[in-house]
Amino acid sequence: MEETIKILIYIHAFCGGIGLITGIGSIIVKKGSALHKQMGNLFSIGMISSSLISIPISWMPKHENLFLFLIGLFTIYLVLAGNRALTFKNKTEADLIDKVVSGVMFLFSIIMISLGVYGFLNNKSLSILYVFFGAFGLLLTIKDFKFYNNSKHTKNAWLISHLGKMIGALIASITAFIIAGLGIGSLISWILPTVLGTFYIIYWKRKVKIKR
Repeated sequence: MEETIKILIYIHAFCGGIGLITGIGSIIVKKGSALHKQMGNLFSIGMISSSLISIPISWMPKHENLFLFLIGLFTIYLVLAGNRALTFKNKTEADLIDKVVSGVMFLFSIIMISLGVYGFLNNKSLSILYVFFGAFGLLLTIKDFKFYNNSKHTKNAWLISHLGKMIGALIASITAFIIAGLGIGSLISWILPTVLGTFYIIYWKRKVKIKR
């Protein structure tokens, strides 16, 4: 069993590495170019594959990690929602898939916040991370449903949603590299990439203004 888990971890790390490299590359190259789209596709495949593999690993003997499980789901949500946002370039209403993706993440965000609050009350470790990422996920999904209701009245909202989600997924990849790759597991190493990445997302939101 342990050998199987090790193989899965190696595949998980390999796919995550592909996501990290192509994610950084997609930011560097010209947005909307063929190369950007190719790297974006590889990034999506790498991140979803890595996250899907992390989910069963997080439930295997001696590797149980509820936080890893929830972060894996969070990353899958970011990639799926980021790619789904592109479909709003040619449509004005959210379909069932859009609502299910955001709705599931909304429920898991509430679960994360609840676990964090419970942890605080019982002096559990990682409690602040449950609250931090849970609140972040809750905010994103609330914005999703506002976007779904107003998408027909805005211009470039789909692009801002796409950029925000995909950069968020890249932040997850960078964080995983710092924690697992470099072995830096401090609280600041968990939170700082998200804080800095949020400023980068704000920068792009201002650059790509929504015209009503």
